[in-house]
Amino acid sequence: MMRLSPLATVVLSCLVSAVCARPAGAELGVPIEVPFEEAREWSFVGPLGRYDQVQLRRGFQVYMETCGSCHSLRQVAYRNLSALGIGFGPEDIKALAAEYKVQDGPDESGKMFMRPATPADRLVPPYPNKEAARVANNGMYPPDLSLIAKARKGGPHFLRDFLVGYGAPPEGVEVRPGMYYNAAVSGLQTGMPPVLTDGLVQYEDGTKATVEQMAKDVTAFLVWTADPHMQERKAMGFKVVIFLALLTIMFVALKREVWAHLHRAPRAEGEGVSSNSVPVSPSRAP
Repeated sequence: MMRLSPLATVVLSCLVSAVCARPAGAELGVPIEVPFEEAREWSFVGPLGRYDQVQLRRGFQVYMETCGSCHSLRQVAYRNLSALGIGFGPEDIKALAAEYKVQDGPDESGKMFMRPATPADRLVPPYPNKEAARVANNGMYPPDLSLIAKARKGGPHFLRDFLVGYGAPPEGVEVRPGMYYNAAVSGLQTGMPPVLTDGLVQYEDGTKATVEQMAKDVTAFLVWTADPHMQERKAMGFKVVIFLALLTIMFVALKREVWAHLHRAPRAEGEGVSSNSVPVSPSRAP
């Protein structure tokens, strides 16, 4: 069997770990897939990828002003928004949550009551229940978007394509009544109407709000809602890889020190004389 050098062993171990590692979303059975040519569009792609807080704030604005009128984020609490950075301090989040009412109780009389939301509450959904959501959307239930980036094959690439995929159907494509043409979905039609138009929102940072820009921003925000601890996980993984590499080097050095005597030539009583050598007669010595 071919023996690998210690350096080759370390490299091979890292490669095996990278190949066998579970991708984000694997726990749902559908990995987030980003084609290589599209990966450069997302700051969070790659082993050292990070969320762009400015983009996340723009994406949150798009969600609140467009998507939030139909879709909920039931897995996100108001206090989680502190990860968005500037403008989302404790007092800002407290004021934002207080704009909404949530049901609580029962009180001392056994009745439920409404109170202002707190940072610990989840984002208040647009509809009180699924039945009300279906009635308001022609029988179709708008899905919760908390984990949508993991639940859809293609992840952020699909979400972006879906939001910009509306348009006039090409010749030969028949769209059923109440449906809308979308090139990103199978069947080329969806029950969700197009919601993004140029200039729909006014970004505080001055970014031009084109359909493409808004689609990318809200997609990045939805990737964050699906995996808010991505940066911490990657940072921990990077530290673990460095630790394992150093530990491997230490064990290799220790192994060489412990077993070094096996690689030294044995020294007998007649040092330097081999047992198979023929003694030289004194008379023949020069």
